[in-house]
Amino acid sequence: MNRAKYNSDTRYEKVLHNMDLLGIMDVTTTRQHKNGTIVWKLPIKYSTHPRFIEVASFKTGYVRNQNGGYTNYQLNKRCESEPEYYQLANGDYRKYTTRTCKLIPNEKDRLEYLITYCLKNYYIKLANQVINGDYVSKWEHEYQLERQPTQVNKIKNLENKLATIERIANDRNKWNG
Repeated sequence: MNRAKYNSDTRYEKVLHNMDLLGIMDVTTTRQHKNGTIVWKLPIKYSTHPRFIEVASFKTGYVRNQNGGYTNYQLNKRCESEPEYYQLANGDYRKYTTRTCKLIPNEKDRLEYLITYCLKNYYIKLANQVINGDYVSKWEHEYQLERQPTQVNKIKNLENKLATIERIANDRNKWNG
């Protein structure tokens, strides 16, 4: 990773800082760098995928998910294109629109968009997944807690001790004040 490039500008420094906080690694190859592509590897795996999630920013304005040839897709926002018309054989015209990707031409904007996208769609939505890619549902987590009564009892005992200490401190404050 070219950390000098990230430290050359305040917006790049912010991107680097956010990458470090989130545990994102820049895994761009030399060839990709020459082509104006930046690839990041997230510390998250899909539960159905054995590899870490990778996302990329392209010089063309696209941002994509890079998880193998069969699952690559654009992460850019989608928008309706301008209406187009075509003529039917009987002389009538039909109007149609298509959905296209909204390109992000500025590299700094693409990198900031990628961080925001990853936070929302990978870190928050996949929060139940741990580093090795295992999915833990809420009900399973609660069930595991119930099966480990010693941990739950320790927590309840500590909470009770804290409540007792707070009550004693409040009583002392009443008598001293």
